[in-house]
Amino acid sequence: MDISPSLVTYALQEDIALIGLNRPAKRNAISDRVVEALHLAVERAQTEAKAAVLHGTGTHFCAGLDLAEHVEKPLIAAVQGSRRWHRIFDGIERGGIPFVVALQGAVVGGGFELAAAAHVRVADETAFFGLPEGTRGIFVGGGGSVRIARLIGAQRMGDMMLTGRTVAPVQMEQWGGVSYVVPAGQALEKAIELAKAAAQNAPMSNYAILNALPRIRDMSSEDGLFVESLMSSLTSVTPEATERLRAFLEKRVAKLEAPK
Repeated sequence: MDISPSLVTYALQEDIALIGLNRPAKRNAISDRVVEALHLAVERAQTEAKAAVLHGTGTHFCAGLDLAEHVEKPLIAAVQGSRRWHRIFDGIERGGIPFVVALQGAVVGGGFELAAAAHVRVADETAFFGLPEGTRGIFVGGGGSVRIARLIGAQRMGDMMLTGRTVAPVQMEQWGGVSYVVPAGQALEKAIELAKAAAQNAPMSNYAILNALPRIRDMSSEDGLFVESLMSSLTSVTPEATERLRAFLEKRVAKLEAPK
């Protein structure tokens, strides 16, 4: 099935896949067709890119679930739809390449859940974060109760859901929900810059970071430390790791410096 550019755009910029939600008139609300188009784009990116950037066209990233579609669903279809979101978003979080998300305007409900599935979040100064499910009489269904709660804490997430408050990007950065805050209009540029940096890493290191870290987080401390030892050993014996370590020892690459 081809990706529908009327719902999700896809472009390859060198080895970076650019995936854009493309319903600006609906503030990029996510319908069933959108999530399936997103799935196709994510799967394609895994096969031909070394990193990917998620973004929204227009002035908003994503206002969340398409409520007009959701309100008509029978109970079983709603459950199945939520589980479909889980599987597709999990393909982002625990796939084979890093995903950086550029955020502007509304990052609300399911849009926040989608952003939480990415590995690095960049918000510009126009972004605002909301979880209005409590005021809508519903509950998060795209993985937010796990991903967002782990980013900012269950108490803060519960506050947002109970009160319907919105949160500015600087506050969200302090809470741990985003990693970078940039001037208005610069989120996509910064996200691409970060994706290019991640794409330079050894593929096995990136794979371990994406897939081992979230699993270690879910383990006991002792089990996590054991898996860490295995992953540390596996990544260090690859030919690429050997060459990169040798380059560092031979001073062919620069040492880390303090941030400017």
